[in-house]
Amino acid sequence: MCPKTARAFTLVTLLDFTCVCSWPMRTVAVLGGGIGGLAASYYLCKSPQVTKVILLEASSRFGGWLWSTRRSDGAVFEHGPRGIRPAGAVGSNTLNMVDDLGLAEEILPVSYSHVASRNRYLYCSCVCVCVCVCVQLADIAVDSLCRGVFAGDCRKLSVRSCFPVLYNAEQHRGSIVLGMLLGSGEAQVISRGPLAKRSKKESWAQWSLKRGMQSFPEAIAENLQQSGRVQLHKEAVVKQIDPSASGCLVPLFTALSSVLPRSCQPLTQQLQDISSVTVAVVNLEYDGAILPVMGFGHLVPSSEDRGLLGVVYDSVPFPQHNRPDGQTTRLTVQTNNTLRHSQCVSEVTPPENCNQLFADCIPQYYEGHFQRVESMRGFIRNNNLALSLTGSCYDGVSVNDVIFSGRTAVEELLGTVV
Repeated sequence: MCPKTARAFTLVTLLDFTCVCSWPMRTVAVLGGGIGGLAASYYLCKSPQVTKVILLEASSRFGGWLWSTRRSDGAVFEHGPRGIRPAGAVGSNTLNMVDDLGLAEEILPVSYSHVASRNRYLYCSCVCVCVCVCVQLADIAVDSLCRGVFAGDCRKLSVRSCFPVLYNAEQHRGSIVLGMLLGSGEAQVISRGPLAKRSKKESWAQWSLKRGMQSFPEAIAENLQQSGRVQLHKEAVVKQIDPSASGCLVPLFTALSSVLPRSCQPLTQQLQDISSVTVAVVNLEYDGAILPVMGFGHLVPSSEDRGLLGVVYDSVPFPQHNRPDGQTTRLTVQTNNTLRHSQCVSEVTPPENCNQLFADCIPQYYEGHFQRVESMRGFIRNNNLALSLTGSCYDGVSVNDVIFSGRTAVEELLGTVV
């Protein structure tokens, strides 16, 4: 069915020809063509048990928040993530995928010794000198970190779900400091491929791609298309699903709660309980070098400006994305739900800028999130529903976490390692 002739799918009809889940050969529908849906489809294609994958994306493009603007003059602007960390099992897993997709030569690595890795700033107009200064600074740092990663309120977020490394360190060693120093054990074990080994040897702190992060989902989509086992549909809005029908589904989008039948009301309610925030992104370009300091960027605590989250100095870690004719400075300003400039950026009007508003783009893992996700997955298991939950709403919001979540869901669905 061509997406140009049909803008909406009723998944019950679509799955009339699928195989029963207990059979060795299956057709799987993946709802959502962001990096999570693409990753799930990629891993499904690794299994001989899967004969066909149907990927349905509601928008006109694949890749989700991995979105780059490539200007004709050579400049590249990132509207979503601009770099990915290679650390840990999930980081190695992503680099193994990048290697398999033939993107190794496109990598732009940033080492831990780079100024963008060494210098990360907090914007504070003043710090009161008193006996409580250390506590105040710690509060400011935690507040800014939560705003920088989740665009959220640190008083509401769950440490266990948002920062599992810190939680596990405290649980295993009785102290976050001891846990970080001595290690708390890593649940996942991923063999490092050539690119992951290189990242370890060269001490990468993060990496990007020469043509921007959008090259990553583009390469996955091309790989899926060439496999001959995947049907890729854009502008395919799912109106209804029947999770008790034959076949297997891998839902990845927050709108899942609006298309489930009444029999899934407990699951629907829990899905609706996962909040999300809207973030506005402003890409700026200035002629010349205008930064007073060099580093990755600066975060803004809520005590300074509740609307402004932070500013990333894009030209510092990735000068390769600057236009080649003359020196320029690229910045990205991130704000809470509003497209506005702030005194924390610059009083100089830039010659070039681009504004984007991303609605409900970052799920908020509030207290009790871990138990909520476990309850949802328990409901699916207990009712033998042909569903798997994966994506940024459940197991982590980073690109690495979302990709690994897709892999884990596929392995649980198929009962084998991919």
